[in-house]
Amino acid sequence: MKYFVVQKLIKLFSISIIFLVFVFVGCKQSVKKSDWQEEILSLFNGKNLDGWKGDSSIWSVEEGCIVGRTTSDKPIEQNTFLIHNTSFSDFELSFQYKIIGGNSGVQYRAKVLDKELFIVGGYQADMEAGNNYSGILYEEKGRGILALRGEQVRLDSIGIKTVTKFANSETIESRIQKEQWNEYLIVANGNHLQHFINGVKSVDVVDDEVDKKASSGIIALQVHKGPEMTVYYKDLHLKLIKN
Repeated sequence: MKYFVVQKLIKLFSISIIFLVFVFVGCKQSVKKSDWQEEILSLFNGKNLDGWKGDSSIWSVEEGCIVGRTTSDKPIEQNTFLIHNTSFSDFELSFQYKIIGGNSGVQYRAKVLDKELFIVGGYQADMEAGNNYSGILYEEKGRGILALRGEQVRLDSIGIKTVTKFANSETIESRIQKEQWNEYLIVANGNHLQHFINGVKSVDVVDDEVDKKASSGIIALQVHKGPEMTVYYKDLHLKLIKN
């Protein structure tokens, strides 16, 4: 009798092991198929500017960072851009930036207006060394400022703007570290555009203006004309949003 009981227990134990192995393997396969990291694209390899085009006298790579620099002895006469070679529609774009002097920004869903001079127009997530414009939504070569810091804006089909305040601009500014690394997040999902700096939302915009809004376009980094400046970018990652 004991022999049969032992055999039965061994059989049950073996079946349990087989079942657990099946479940474990099945879980591993499902995780691999839905691995969210497959959704994220790195826009900068940390070594060179492969995949980007811009003025080589302005843009370079230093210590794993994209660097845009102007000097007082060689000022630029107009804004210039480092342009990524791929267009995107709906996404979350995160990156780190540090700016010393001047003004910069990241264009998204933008258009190249002059390939030779590296001129771009379109939505811009702004940043600066000053106290007023970091985090705003600006449209380069277009409608200008679409939303100041702390504003929730809706642009209707004919461009009439409705604005409500969700936060104080100075409070948002106080979270930005001067001449230090800051984390920026741009969310572009359909006609809904949002900017965040260091985890704090700076603008929230719905753009429904016919013939003005953009649904897709290129990414580009800006160096602004004016006083000498240096801007650093690193960890540029783009997560595609699938609707």
